[in-house]
Amino acid sequence: MDTLLPFALLCFTSFFTLTNPLGTMPVFLTMTNGMSDDERKTIVRRATIVSFITLMVFTFSGQFLFKFFGISTNGFRIAGGIIIFTIGFDMLQARYSKAKLKDDEVKTYVNDISVTPLAIPMLCGPGAIANGIMLMEDANTLIKKILLVSVIASVYFITFLILRASTRLNKYMGETGNNVMMRLMGLILMVIAVECFVSGFKPIMVDILQQANL
Repeated sequence: MDTLLPFALLCFTSFFTLTNPLGTMPVFLTMTNGMSDDERKTIVRRATIVSFITLMVFTFSGQFLFKFFGISTNGFRIAGGIIIFTIGFDMLQARYSKAKLKDDEVKTYVNDISVTPLAIPMLCGPGAIANGIMLMEDANTLIKKILLVSVIASVYFITFLILRASTRLNKYMGETGNNVMMRLMGLILMVIAVECFVSGFKPIMVDILQQANL
Protein backbone atom coordinates (compact mmCIF):
# COMPACT_ATOMS: atom_id res chain seq x y z
CA MET A 1 0.00 0.00 0.00
CA ASP A 2 2.93 2.33 0.75
CA THR A 3 4.13 2.12 -2.85
CA LEU A 4 0.69 2.29 -4.52
CA LEU A 5 -0.16 5.88 -3.57
CA PRO A 6 3.13 7.43 -4.81
CA PHE A 7 2.86 5.37 -8.01
CA ALA A 8 -0.74 6.50 -8.55
CA LEU A 9 0.20 10.15 -7.97
CA LEU A 10 3.12 9.84 -10.39
CA CYS A 11 0.86 8.31 -13.04
CA PHE A 12 -1.85 10.92 -12.62
CA THR A 13 0.37 14.01 -12.54
CA SER A 14 2.50 12.89 -15.48
CA PHE A 15 -0.40 11.84 -17.73
CA PHE A 16 -2.61 14.81 -16.84
CA THR A 17 0.26 17.19 -17.57
CA LEU A 18 1.20 15.47 -20.84
CA THR A 19 -2.42 15.34 -21.98
CA ASN A 20 -2.73 19.01 -20.98
CA PRO A 21 -6.50 19.48 -21.48
CA LEU A 22 -6.37 23.02 -20.09
CA GLY A 23 -3.78 24.04 -22.65
CA THR A 24 -5.72 22.28 -25.40
CA MET A 25 -8.91 24.25 -24.67
CA PRO A 26 -8.12 27.38 -26.73
CA VAL A 27 -6.99 25.28 -29.70
CA PHE A 28 -10.07 23.06 -29.42
CA LEU A 29 -12.35 26.10 -29.37
CA THR A 30 -10.62 27.44 -32.48
CA MET A 31 -10.98 24.14 -34.35
CA THR A 32 -14.65 23.78 -33.43
CA ASN A 33 -15.62 27.40 -33.99
CA GLY A 34 -19.13 27.57 -35.43
CA MET A 35 -20.02 24.00 -34.45
CA SER A 36 -23.03 23.14 -32.30
CA ASP A 37 -22.75 21.87 -28.73
CA ASP A 38 -23.74 18.35 -29.80
CA GLU A 39 -21.07 18.31 -32.51
CA ARG A 40 -18.43 19.40 -30.01
CA LYS A 41 -19.56 16.72 -27.57
CA THR A 42 -19.26 14.05 -30.28
CA ILE A 43 -15.78 15.25 -31.24
CA VAL A 44 -14.56 15.29 -27.63
CA ARG A 45 -16.01 11.85 -26.88
CA ARG A 46 -14.43 10.30 -29.97
CA ALA A 47 -11.09 12.03 -29.36
CA THR A 48 -10.77 10.84 -25.76
CA ILE A 49 -11.76 7.26 -26.66
CA VAL A 50 -9.27 7.13 -29.56
CA SER A 51 -6.54 8.61 -27.32
CA PHE A 52 -7.19 6.05 -24.58
CA ILE A 53 -7.19 3.08 -26.96
CA THR A 54 -4.05 4.28 -28.74
CA LEU A 55 -2.21 4.78 -25.46
CA MET A 56 -3.29 1.37 -24.20
CA VAL A 57 -2.00 -0.34 -27.35
CA PHE A 58 1.45 1.23 -27.02
CA THR A 59 1.55 0.80 -23.23
CA PHE A 60 0.90 -2.94 -23.36
CA SER A 61 2.98 -3.58 -26.48
CA GLY A 62 6.02 -1.74 -25.15
CA GLN A 63 7.92 -4.87 -24.13
CA PHE A 64 7.29 -6.47 -27.51
CA LEU A 65 8.60 -3.35 -29.26
CA PHE A 66 11.71 -3.40 -27.07
CA LYS A 67 12.47 -6.99 -28.02
CA PHE A 68 11.55 -6.58 -31.68
CA PHE A 69 13.79 -3.54 -32.23
CA GLY A 70 16.44 -4.57 -29.72
CA ILE A 71 15.87 -1.47 -27.59
CA SER A 72 17.02 -1.45 -23.98
CA THR A 73 14.67 -0.18 -21.29
CA ASN A 74 17.30 2.21 -19.97
CA GLY A 75 17.91 3.69 -23.41
CA PHE A 76 14.19 4.24 -23.84
CA ARG A 77 14.00 5.95 -20.44
CA ILE A 78 16.72 8.38 -21.49
CA ALA A 79 14.99 9.15 -24.80
CA GLY A 80 11.60 9.40 -23.10
CA GLY A 81 13.02 11.71 -20.45
CA ILE A 82 14.40 14.03 -23.13
CA ILE A 83 11.06 14.09 -24.99
CA ILE A 84 9.07 14.80 -21.82
CA PHE A 85 11.60 17.44 -20.69
CA THR A 86 11.24 19.25 -24.04
CA ILE A 87 7.44 19.27 -23.72
CA GLY A 88 7.70 20.50 -20.13
CA PHE A 89 10.12 23.26 -21.13
CA ASP A 90 7.72 24.51 -23.80
CA MET A 91 4.91 24.51 -21.24
CA LEU A 92 7.11 26.37 -18.75
CA GLN A 93 7.51 29.10 -21.36
CA ALA A 94 3.69 29.08 -21.77
CA ARG A 95 4.09 27.89 -25.36
CA TYR A 96 1.70 25.42 -26.92
CA SER A 97 3.09 22.20 -28.31
CA LYS A 98 4.43 22.27 -31.86
CA ALA A 99 1.67 19.80 -32.70
CA LYS A 100 -0.98 22.51 -32.41
CA LEU A 101 -2.75 23.66 -35.53
CA LYS A 102 -2.16 26.82 -37.47
CA ASP A 103 -5.17 28.84 -38.58
CA ASP A 104 -4.90 27.72 -42.20
CA GLU A 105 -4.77 24.06 -41.14
CA VAL A 106 -8.08 24.11 -39.26
CA LYS A 107 -10.14 23.81 -42.47
CA THR A 108 -8.07 20.84 -43.61
CA TYR A 109 -8.98 18.72 -40.59
CA VAL A 110 -12.43 20.08 -39.84
CA ASN A 111 -14.18 16.94 -41.13
CA ASP A 112 -12.42 14.60 -38.71
CA ILE A 113 -10.49 16.62 -36.16
CA SER A 114 -11.46 14.20 -33.39
CA VAL A 115 -8.84 11.66 -34.54
CA THR A 116 -6.24 13.93 -36.11
CA PRO A 117 -5.00 16.22 -34.70
CA LEU A 118 -7.09 16.36 -31.50
CA ALA A 119 -6.61 12.76 -30.34
CA ILE A 120 -3.26 12.19 -32.05
CA PRO A 121 -0.93 13.94 -31.39
CA MET A 122 -2.51 16.56 -29.09
CA LEU A 123 -4.11 14.38 -26.39
CA CYS A 124 -1.97 11.31 -27.05
CA GLY A 125 1.42 12.44 -28.26
CA PRO A 126 4.90 10.89 -28.13
CA GLY A 127 5.41 12.10 -24.57
CA ALA A 128 2.30 10.33 -23.27
CA ILE A 129 3.17 7.16 -25.19
CA ALA A 130 6.73 7.12 -23.86
CA ASN A 131 5.43 7.76 -20.34
CA GLY A 132 2.92 4.91 -20.63
CA ILE A 133 5.57 2.43 -21.75
CA MET A 134 7.96 3.46 -18.96
CA LEU A 135 5.31 3.31 -16.24
CA MET A 136 4.12 -0.10 -17.43
CA GLU A 137 7.71 -1.26 -17.06
CA ASP A 138 7.67 0.02 -13.47
CA ALA A 139 4.31 -1.63 -12.75
CA ASN A 140 5.80 -4.92 -11.57
CA THR A 141 2.61 -6.23 -9.95
CA LEU A 142 -0.89 -6.88 -11.28
CA ILE A 143 -2.34 -4.31 -8.87
CA LYS A 144 -0.01 -1.62 -10.24
CA LYS A 145 -0.90 -2.50 -13.81
CA ILE A 146 -4.63 -2.23 -13.00
CA LEU A 147 -3.94 1.03 -11.17
CA LEU A 148 -2.05 2.41 -14.18
CA VAL A 149 -4.90 1.61 -16.58
CA SER A 150 -7.44 3.07 -14.13
CA VAL A 151 -5.48 6.30 -13.76
CA ILE A 152 -5.11 6.70 -17.54
CA ALA A 153 -8.85 6.11 -17.96
CA SER A 154 -9.62 8.69 -15.25
CA VAL A 155 -7.28 11.25 -16.85
CA TYR A 156 -9.05 10.95 -20.20
CA PHE A 157 -12.45 11.10 -18.49
CA ILE A 158 -11.39 14.34 -16.77
CA THR A 159 -10.08 15.55 -20.14
CA PHE A 160 -13.49 14.82 -21.65
CA LEU A 161 -15.22 16.85 -18.92
CA ILE A 162 -12.79 19.77 -19.25
CA LEU A 163 -13.10 20.00 -23.04
CA ARG A 164 -16.88 19.65 -22.81
CA ALA A 165 -16.93 22.68 -20.51
CA SER A 166 -14.16 24.47 -22.43
CA THR A 167 -16.31 27.46 -23.41
CA ARG A 168 -17.20 28.28 -19.81
CA LEU A 169 -13.77 27.43 -18.38
CA ASN A 170 -11.92 29.52 -20.95
CA LYS A 171 -13.99 32.57 -20.05
CA TYR A 172 -13.47 31.93 -16.32
CA MET A 173 -9.72 31.27 -16.40
CA GLY A 174 -8.74 33.70 -19.11
CA GLU A 175 -5.35 33.85 -20.81
CA THR A 176 -3.51 34.62 -17.57
CA GLY A 177 -5.00 31.64 -15.76
CA ASN A 178 -4.16 29.32 -18.66
CA ASN A 179 -0.56 30.55 -18.71
CA VAL A 180 -0.13 30.11 -14.95
CA MET A 181 -1.50 26.56 -15.05
CA MET A 182 0.64 25.69 -18.07
CA ARG A 183 3.83 26.95 -16.41
CA LEU A 184 3.09 25.04 -13.22
CA MET A 185 2.39 21.79 -15.07
CA GLY A 186 5.48 22.32 -17.22
CA LEU A 187 7.68 22.57 -14.12
CA ILE A 188 6.22 19.35 -12.71
CA LEU A 189 6.74 17.63 -16.04
CA MET A 190 10.40 18.69 -16.21
CA VAL A 191 11.05 17.23 -12.75
CA ILE A 192 9.45 13.93 -13.81
CA ALA A 193 11.54 13.97 -17.01
CA VAL A 194 14.78 14.40 -15.05
CA GLU A 195 13.85 11.43 -12.85
CA CYS A 196 13.20 9.32 -15.96
CA PHE A 197 16.51 10.36 -17.51
CA VAL A 198 18.51 9.62 -14.36
CA SER A 199 16.82 6.24 -13.82
CA GLY A 200 17.90 5.22 -17.32
CA PHE A 201 21.33 6.85 -17.35
CA LYS A 202 22.50 5.57 -13.95
CA PRO A 203 22.45 1.80 -14.77
CA ILE A 204 24.25 2.43 -18.06
CA MET A 205 27.00 4.39 -16.32
CA VAL A 206 27.33 1.70 -13.65
CA ASP A 207 27.81 -0.96 -16.35
CA ILE A 208 30.40 1.20 -18.14
CA LEU A 209 32.37 1.78 -14.93
CA GLN A 210 32.25 -1.91 -14.00
CA GLN A 211 33.56 -2.91 -17.44
CA ALA A 212 36.28 -0.25 -17.21
CA ASN A 213 37.45 -1.66 -13.87
CA LEU A 214 37.63 -5.12 -15.37
